[in-house]
Amino acid sequence: MEGSAPASEAAPRPSQTLRLHRIGIDTYQEPVLFLRSDCPVCRSEGFESQSRVKLSLDGRSVVATLYTVNPPLLGETQAGLSEAAWRALDAHEDQEVTLSHPDPLESFAAVRGKVFGASFSAEDLQAAVHDIAAGRYSGLELAAFVTVCGGQRLSLNETIELTRAMVDSGQRLHWQRELVLDKHCVGGLPGNRTTPIVVAIVAACGLTIPKTSSRAITSPAGTADTMEMLAPVDLDLPSLRRVVERENACLAWGGAMNLSPADDVLIRVERPLDFDSEGQLVASILSKKIAAGATALLVEVPVGPTAKLRSDEAAQTLGQRLREVAQAFGLRIEIVYSDGNQPVGRGIGPALEALDVLAVLRRDAGAPADLRQRSLRLAGRLLEMGGRAAGGNGLALAEQTLDSGAAYAKFLAICEAQGGLREPPVASYRQIFKAPRSGVLRGIDNRRLARIAKLAGAPRSPAAGLELHQHLGAQLQRGQLLFTLHAESPGELAYAAAYAQAHPDILLIEA
Repeated sequence: MEGSAPASEAAPRPSQTLRLHRIGIDTYQEPVLFLRSDCPVCRSEGFESQSRVKLSLDGRSVVATLYTVNPPLLGETQAGLSEAAWRALDAHEDQEVTLSHPDPLESFAAVRGKVFGASFSAEDLQAAVHDIAAGRYSGLELAAFVTVCGGQRLSLNETIELTRAMVDSGQRLHWQRELVLDKHCVGGLPGNRTTPIVVAIVAACGLTIPKTSSRAITSPAGTADTMEMLAPVDLDLPSLRRVVERENACLAWGGAMNLSPADDVLIRVERPLDFDSEGQLVASILSKKIAAGATALLVEVPVGPTAKLRSDEAAQTLGQRLREVAQAFGLRIEIVYSDGNQPVGRGIGPALEALDVLAVLRRDAGAPADLRQRSLRLAGRLLEMGGRAAGGNGLALAEQTLDSGAAYAKFLAICEAQGGLREPPVASYRQIFKAPRSGVLRGIDNRRLARIAKLAGAPRSPAAGLELHQHLGAQLQRGQLLFTLHAESPGELAYAAAYAQAHPDILLIEA
């Protein structure tokens, strides 16, 4: 054809490299790439919005989701990166990055098969979890994986193999100790921040309990969020080992140490979907504990109509699955079923829960009694599991350790080893809610109460949340305090208050 070049003189292929630009957009943990739709690489490679693109830089690589933009935002030869992508590549402004199509995602075929009723093999789950941890699954593909694992769709064997794959996806800690304790609560109960208190008591009694915790998934605060109000939690592995060798314990964020990293990726999707599934919940809990080197684990399962586990039957089923999977890994486990009918303590939100923790450890006269008693019961069970107390005597030892001040001294030592104790922040904006009528407080909707705290800004705004002034069975007079909203901006305060006012039955008062 006239005007075309001979095959031997074909037009050169456009360069696959572009200059990096930090675009300053927070996409949480998802790497995102921004390109002009008319840039040479888009045209030559056929990239379009929501394409998956591999970015390579100085031996590092990440797979990002592409969104195209109009010319004023980026130059023709620029590649804009979200904060997550920028961190993953350890990038610098104007560095040259190479763009290419990622390798085919063969592991997703098993996810498609699961949609149509097939079972996951061990190899399927190893491949899928490996790809998930490596960031090769898009948000849509992650949502599909979470969904096909939802409900009761994972068999016992699939749950075991998912747990194994999640452990294998990251680091695994090994301690030169025969007994390493850990504890976990399945969640769903606002304010139930027993872990810092339990760890302090158990470590003060000479047992080893290196506690690594998650940040909030669907709640207003996770243990790591609350503990971060009191001391640094982003410990790397050498720092964590140093703290544990010195104090027999730590209270750290597990995500900083690459323990079961696929779980952290899945949490990113579970958070906006606002659900956990039994199989993934079991795999999430146990993979983190096994990876952290635990040999004995105590799991608390709160049960209540608005808790995560709403019936005794559901709680027993989860407990049995936890036992079966733990047994497959040689992990000793005990399950404690607890009252999930109402929040524990007064605070709901990172800073407010941290204040409750300090009040209990400092033995303040006004410390929440329910948080104290629940913490003592759990610590007592762990002291019995660890051989420090005979069966039935753990509670007394736990109480003695707390009341003597030994637990608080140990907590201060742990905080000091992690970087020093700090006082929790205080919110600038507050709004009080009062009882609209006289009567008895007959019901508390945990889920909606937690949602109010999240609408107020928790956990992203650490001082935000809700302070509960009443508990079930309280005899109330009209105008008596019910709860106080805390927020770091007037907009968030108004947003949360509007939801609370629209749902007056969250705290059910009956004559």
